[in-house]
Amino acid sequence: MKRLTQAPNLALATLWADMLCQAGFDASVQRAYASSIAGEIPPDQALPEVWITDDSQLDAARALLDQLRHPPFRRWVCRGCGELIEGAFDQCWRCGAAMSG
Repeated sequence: MKRLTQAPNLALATLWADMLCQAGFDASVQRAYASSIAGEIPPDQALPEVWITDDSQLDAARALLDQLRHPPFRRWVCRGCGELIEGAFDQCWRCGAAMSG
């Protein structure tokens, strides 16, 4: 079992672990509730962590996590309403139309 990363908060740690699990990795969140003792231990030691059970999957899990942390930036025009959409979005915020391939 290897530590993949430390997360800034429990919400992100849980999200990352869930996305890794959906991709086929056996991931878990450790130190989920250590923030309650942050005054007793150094703050960086109380942050939640994402761990991978299979050590041989560590590099592949790191690559996927990097993709999750840095989604592609795109710019496209919605065919439904003509709105300019920027960022990692694949659905129009204005009319809900999906980005066409």
